[in-house]
Amino acid sequence: MRLSVRLFASLRERAGREQLVLEGVPAGTDVAGAKRLLEARHPELGPLQSVRGVIGTSYVPDATPLAEGEELALLPPVSGGSPAGDDAALARGVFELWADALDAGAAQRRVEHPSCGAVVLFVGNARERNRARDVVGLDYEAFPAMAESEMACIFEECRARIAGDDERHALRMLVLHRTGAVAVGEPAVVVAVASPHRDAAFQAARFLIDELKARVPLWKKEHYADGHHWIDERP
Repeated sequence: MRLSVRLFASLRERAGREQLVLEGVPAGTDVAGAKRLLEARHPELGPLQSVRGVIGTSYVPDATPLAEGEELALLPPVSGGSPAGDDAALARGVFELWADALDAGAAQRRVEHPSCGAVVLFVGNARERNRARDVVGLDYEAFPAMAESEMACIFEECRARIAGDDERHALRMLVLHRTGAVAVGEPAVVVAVASPHRDAAFQAARFLIDELKARVPLWKKEHYADGHHWIDERP
C-alpha cells in the first residue's frame, strides 16, 4: 500500500522536505512498522523511537494500524488564530498562535473580570544563554490544528482538576504562543489566568504551562553564531 508521511521541525530539515511517500508498504503495517520502514529507507531521519505519530489531529499509539492512502504525521518531541475574548470562550480556555510580538498586558486585560479577584500572568522570554551557549535568536514551529486540539484537551483537564463544579474556583484562561523568529528578550509564550481566588489561578497557570511544554506540538530552534539546534532533538 501507499502511505504519505508529513514531517515537522528537525525531521523536515533532515529530510529536506515536508512530506515523504512510502510505496509498497505491507498491508496491516502499524505506526511502529512505518517508522521502521522510514529508518531503513530514509536513514537521514535518524532514530524515530521517540517520535510520536498523529493521524488527523490525534496522537495515536505505535500499534495503530495504517490504511491505504492515509497520511501519518510524525512529530519530534516538543520543546512547549484570531483573538476570541468572549466570556464563554475564556471559561473554556483560549489558545492562539501569533506570528507577531506578544503583549502580556493585553493578555492580562482580556482575562480580567469583576468576578475574579486574582489574575496570574506567566511570561516566558527568549533567554540569551542555554546549554552553555550564547543564543542569538529562536525560531518556533507549530502544527496548528494539532496544537489547538491538544491545548483544548489541556484546558479541559485543567478545569476538571482545579475548578470542577465549584464556582469559587472558576477559571478564565488564555494562552498565547509565538511562531516564527523570536529575538532574545522577547516573549515566546504568555499564560494568563483569572479566578475568584488566588490558589486556583496559581495552580491553573502552572498546570497550563507545564502541560503545554510537555504535550503541544511546538518546536524551538536555537540559533548561535556558528549554527543552530532543535531543542529536545534526539541524537
